[in-house]
Parts: sequence; C-alpha cells; structure tokens
Amino acid sequence: MPELPEVETARRTLLHLVQGKKVQSVDVRWPKIVKEPELDLFRLQLDGEVIETIERRGKFLLFELSNWTLISHLRMEGKFSVHDQGDKEEPHTHVVFTFTDGTELRYRDVRKFGTMHLVKKGMALHHSSLVDLGPEPFSALFQPEVLQQAFEKTSRSIKAVLLDQKAVVGLGNIYVDEALFRAKIHPLREAKSLTEKEIALLYQEIIDTLQEAVELGGSTIRTYVNSQGKIGTFQKRLYVYGRTGEPCLVCGKPIEKIKVAGRGTHICLSCQIVP
Repeated sequence: MPELPEVETARRTLLHLVQGKKVQSVDVRWPKIVKEPELDLFRLQLDGEVIETIERRGKFLLFELSNWTLISHLRMEGKFSVHDQGDKEEPHTHVVFTFTDGTELRYRDVRKFGTMHLVKKGMALHHSSLVDLGPEPFSALFQPEVLQQAFEKTSRSIKAVLLDQKAVVGLGNIYVDEALFRAKIHPLREAKSLTEKEIALLYQEIIDTLQEAVELGGSTIRTYVNSQGKIGTFQKRLYVYGRTGEPCLVCGKPIEKIKVAGRGTHICLSCQIVP
C-alpha cells in the first residue's frame, strides 16, 4: 500500500501535470470506487471544474477543484497517470477524467480497493475519512508529547498504535518497521512501556525516515511507481522491511519476519530487544 512518501510523490508529480486543467467529462467504469455522491451527480458536479491544486492528508490525495474537493485514497495498488487522448489504456483503468485540452487523468487499480469522495470545497477535513486523523509528521503539531499522550494509556503494541493513523499519519507497514528498527524498539513492546528517551528517539526516526523516503521518491515495493511511471529508490536504504533472512546491516544477524497487529513485521531480534 502506498504510504506517505509514495502519496506525497504522487501529489507532486500529478500537480505538475494537471494543475489548471479543466474537466470536460468523467468516465467511471467501476462505480464502487465512487463512494459519494451517487454516480450521475459525481459526473455532473465535476463537469467544468478546474484543478486548482492537489493537497495531501496522511495517505489521502485531495484534488482541490473550483467548487469541490475530490478525496482519493489509493488503497493497495491505486495509481493516477496522465495521458493524451487516444493513448493506449492499461488494463484495470477504472476512472478517466478527460480535460478540455485533450489530455486525460486515468485512475488504475488492479484490486479495485481505492475510493473517491467528492465533497463541497472547504469541507474535506471535516469528512469522516479524515476527521480523526492524527497530525502530519512534518507539521509543528507533531511533537514527542503527542506520541507520549498516544502511548501512555494503551497496552497495545507500539506497532499497532503507529499503524492506526491517530498518533501520527502516513505510516504504514514499511515505514513503521523501518522507524522502529532505527529507534531500536521491538514492535511488540507495549506502547505505554516506552520511556521518554525512547519516545524522543522514535519521534526523530519517524521524521527522518519519512523525509529520506520523500526525497528519494518513496519505496518501490512490488508494483508501485509514481504518476510519471518512475520508481522510487528508498527501497535501497531499507534496513529490515522485505529483507527476511538477510544479514542485519548493523549487527549481521539474520532479519526475521513475525506477525504483529495482523501484519507481517520485519525485525532484527538482536538489535530490537525487549528490555
């Protein structure tokens, strides 16, 4: 699933390609992707809208239009790409936004898990999909004290807390594993057991890990590429994720894979010891 670095990379590349374009028509081939409003109204409300900018909230893309905001979640394998009309379509293209200049924004999703909501402009952050999200990791609102408050009253594992998007947004399986390794914290640790020093270190490693990944265009895991068909390169810097059986880059012991919070979790049992 694309996480914050991949979604931010998609936002930046898409903004360059579609900002200022005017929607002429919308073709929805898989109606279940559009969650609101009903399909005919979705098409009607987008008619003539201009893409003013594209924002990001956590793992969501927010297309800011003249009068509406399109909230898009890519889920497992959703991808946007821009083409000229008449260009050959890739399989699993489910939504096509045709612009007045003859280009198209195409949404492709092999698993069809992605979602789109069209809401009145200015109301997106009050939408049910966004309203409970935690702070952005690069914002001034995200501080060690925020993590402290999220951890102090729960016996859930630290990985489960970081995955739920309420303590901080944008982290998924890849970057939780990486940040926890860098902070030398075992993913099964009860969140409330972390010391103030450990929380401060984890806070910094979350920021640093995500920042590095954004700078490198994200991680190309399985089929993810950005909106211009280019791959990210952060996967070359991964310490644990996807490296089961390979030697730890710090201590040389083999990386192991366990299950935490229902997710495959990569860990060095030598570096990430439960105290």
